[in-house]
Amino acid sequence: MTWEVVIGLETHAQLSTQSKIFSGASTAFGAAPNTQASVVDVALPGSLPVLNKGAVERAIRFGLAIGATINRQSIFARKNYFYPDLPKGYQISQFELPVVQGGSLSIPTKDGVKIVRLTRAHLEEDAGKSLHEDFHGMSGIDLNRAGTPLLEIVSEPEMSSADEAVAYAKALHSLVRWIDICDGNMQEGSFRCDANVSVRRPGAPLGTRREIKNLNSFRFLQQAIEYEIKWQIETLEDGGKIQQATVLFDPDSGQTRVMRLKEDAHDYRYFPDPDLLPLEISEDWIERVQAEMPELPEVKHKKYVLLGLTPYQASLLTSSREMADFAEKTFNGTAPEDIPRLANIIAGPLSARLNEENRTITEINISPEQLRILGQRVSVGVISTSTATSTIFPILWKGERSVDQIIEENNLKQISDSGVIEKIVDAVMANNAQQVADYKAGKEKAFNSLVGQVMKASQGKANPALVNEILRKKLG
Repeated sequence: MTWEVVIGLETHAQLSTQSKIFSGASTAFGAAPNTQASVVDVALPGSLPVLNKGAVERAIRFGLAIGATINRQSIFARKNYFYPDLPKGYQISQFELPVVQGGSLSIPTKDGVKIVRLTRAHLEEDAGKSLHEDFHGMSGIDLNRAGTPLLEIVSEPEMSSADEAVAYAKALHSLVRWIDICDGNMQEGSFRCDANVSVRRPGAPLGTRREIKNLNSFRFLQQAIEYEIKWQIETLEDGGKIQQATVLFDPDSGQTRVMRLKEDAHDYRYFPDPDLLPLEISEDWIERVQAEMPELPEVKHKKYVLLGLTPYQASLLTSSREMADFAEKTFNGTAPEDIPRLANIIAGPLSARLNEENRTITEINISPEQLRILGQRVSVGVISTSTATSTIFPILWKGERSVDQIIEENNLKQISDSGVIEKIVDAVMANNAQQVADYKAGKEKAFNSLVGQVMKASQGKANPALVNEILRKKLG
């Protein structure tokens, strides 16, 4: 009998404000422990929180990007629990009335595109951090991170595999970076996921879930969910029961282990924070944020497909804000009919090099202008597409020459003189009488072989369109 997997993700995106959500302390990463913790962050008596406007605007921006409802009034609550890195004894978060409610995100799957609904996205402060190294067997507490603004993004439990969960996390990661609300640095903890995983028999009620905490890489997210699914199924098939719990993933062993029994919302004794007034969001404020929003990836994707790009190329060119900006600069001033040629170069040799060398588009030596010139030289017949991608592009990648310098220094100009090409065609036909006869007997493959012989004889410089035209004419 088969099992169904049910997965929901809670994602913490650290918002890209320069100061914390309720104090003026810096959010910069890497400072010495406890040097960026204000009196508000450490909860000294008499200190009062003041809400960061920039954090609210980033939450609104996210809500608009996913087509959610922006609640015109939202409330901050105290989430009460004890932990050494939480000096107040509670976390300021949102419970009943978050800033963002609903919305959805499209993710690619093996069967096409899946829509994952979002439950909510709410503002909250981060806790501090417990440090367990270099303290002679003791632990230390660093409160630099306490009060850092977070947007907790909660999905509906609508994913059914580790692959779907990773696709959702990647799409969300790309979106928060695209709209510039989070830098997405997973190594520094700016974007981390908690995965709620359960299994059930088809048609049965939802199973008991276990929450895997603080997954800060897509690889760990995949491995942790796959292990948890396997463990839960084996436990149930052996007659055991799943107990609701919070678990941690150990990358070294590839296993999850119980951290604590899982609390429910009522265990936190949420109540409105008396130090913070209800947050009022006006229509004017939402409209101002909307006016500053960048063009979203799905809009660019549709535009690129209308320009003649394949859906795959459009997806690749909208995979990140940086890649889309590079493509836009490359296409700028280019005739619409020439854009697919440039997209082929970006999606082909350029992307292949990025993957081979594990680089991002911001770390390359080729400028959009150089790529545009390369496409223009192909468009006007100076060089062939093959020469552009196989010969010129690898030299450009090194950043040593301009396109025209490479063409001149390596004598790469395409032969577009019909008289010269005719002579080459005549010689090839004379030396390949059998292939000529095969073509005239109806064997189309012979034509392609003859074209190849002409290109070889011209050292790849003959204009392919002219070669085809002249060869067809001479073969009758």
